[in-house]
Amino acid sequence: MKFPIRFIQSALSAAPASASATHDTQRGPACGETGAASGRLQEAGGTPASGLVKISTSATTYRDFIEIDPKKTRVQRLRKTIPSAANLLQQALGPKRYKAAMVTLTYRGVDDFEPKHISRFLDLARKWMARRGYKLHYVWVAELQKRGALHYHVLIWLPKGLTLPKPDKQGWWPHGMSKIEWARNAVGYMVKYLSKMDSEGSFPKGCRLSGRGGLDASARSICRWINYASWLKRIAGVNTPIKRIKGLGLVNMASGEVLRSPWQVIVAGGKIIVYQVFELVGGIDYHGPYSMLEKAHA
Repeated sequence: MKFPIRFIQSALSAAPASASATHDTQRGPACGETGAASGRLQEAGGTPASGLVKISTSATTYRDFIEIDPKKTRVQRLRKTIPSAANLLQQALGPKRYKAAMVTLTYRGVDDFEPKHISRFLDLARKWMARRGYKLHYVWVAELQKRGALHYHVLIWLPKGLTLPKPDKQGWWPHGMSKIEWARNAVGYMVKYLSKMDSEGSFPKGCRLSGRGGLDASARSICRWINYASWLKRIAGVNTPIKRIKGLGLVNMASGEVLRSPWQVIVAGGKIIVYQVFELVGGIDYHGPYSMLEKAHA
């Protein structure tokens, strides 16, 4: 694949870190890359390419080093993604056709957790729904009880007139107890449990903190975009095909642009340290998810 790229980078120049640095250095498609910003930033002769982002650098070598807490970053991502997914499902399914049930799955013993348990429950619930001609729409979060045992809060959207059987009685959750309640405010329920999630909590090894399913392609794109860093959101819409390619980093597969994070990442002494190496100027002044319009062809 041929990429129309010109990298612009100054190894000694840097801009002071902004107040949004912790957001800009989230993991995933939003960070982890070093170097210049958008690869195709300038045309030959140094003239800025039309509609693309320019780089602003400083001659100073001053840098603000910021330590990143992976656990806190993980929780922050969940607090954005899961309520957004719940809201998208609620809007797509409609309150007149579907209602949300909050299923609580509790372990009998403190050390009974296995990573496959929640997956097995969802697989059995998915098959039960499929036999009735429906797709499983859900979001879930994990929570630690005061006694140290793990339990799950699973929000499942059911067609009106359909009631989910109790998972422990059905054999879907043989590891303890289950409870089902109708959720009048589905998104509010998720926000409530996520607000109690402590980044200092010692979740069991291999434990996933959340999950979602049953979203269409558009909703999945929005959920991915929500977790982009702020710098990437300015140059990539929800429909921009971003892919990580080994040796290049993040690539806009539609244009061939290599998109590089303004943040340099250093791992030293078991700590993750970041600092800003340049500043992006321009881009979209976004206030929520947006899509890039394709250019008209003559």
